Amino acid sequence: MERSYIEKACASVEEGLKAVRHDIEEAAVKSGRDPGEVTLMAVTKTVEPVYINYAISKGVRLIGENKVQEFLGKKDELDLSRCKAHLIGHLQTNKVGKIVGNVDMIESVDSVKLAGEIGRQSVTKGIVTDILVEVNVGNDENKFGITVGNAPEIIDEISRIGGVRIRGLMTVPPFLEDAVETRKLFCRMRQLFIDIDSKKIDNVYMDILSMGMSGDFREAVAEGSTLVRVGSAIFGQRNYR
Repeated sequence: MERSYIEKACASVEEGLKAVRHDIEEAAVKSGRDPGEVTLMAVTKTVEPVYINYAISKGVRLIGENKVQEFLGKKDELDLSRCKAHLIGHLQTNKVGKIVGNVDMIESVDSVKLAGEIGRQSVTKGIVTDILVEVNVGNDENKFGITVGNAPEIIDEISRIGGVRIRGLMTVPPFLEDAVETRKLFCRMRQLFIDIDSKKIDNVYMDILSMGMSGDFREAVAEGSTLVRVGSAIFGQRNYR
């Protein structure tokens, strides 16, 4: 790639980061929250390592990848000494063995079966894998995740699996034109988060509520998100060439 092109793309990434950080801070303050309570994840799906490493050099301390093979294919080129990595995309059980031990957390655990395989692979490798349980808060047939109604029962069951540690909840709500309706879904997730935390289940640590992406992270922050997953607002639409 031409050096000038890389420099322009990196400048765009830096501007995106500044804008997103500003909006997170503004949304937090307006809702009476400390901006420091919100972690920014840079979602790096299809983003080349040169731009991911540039974002890391500008203070990004958490990245999220959607696909196992893509992450493993570029992992060795990433500066992960200064940055943690989460898997945030749908995970098939037959790929669990490849990703366990290679990321700091798996956010997209949407069944007892998947949690069981993560636990089995983790025990084999002598580690404990931090996970988030994915909730389909909008009951969208096109989204993965357990329902709000059966979440307490499923989380209780997963908590008994060796080799995994539940750190909180994650959701991908359906796209809604009305921001007020989106906020209602995020509010519902926040209440579920609080309710499960109040049960004080062994091996369940409700300290991460992962919700909000490029189009709705402001609403998510306003409703209590502690981790927002932002890709295109930082890296653009991935049309680098």
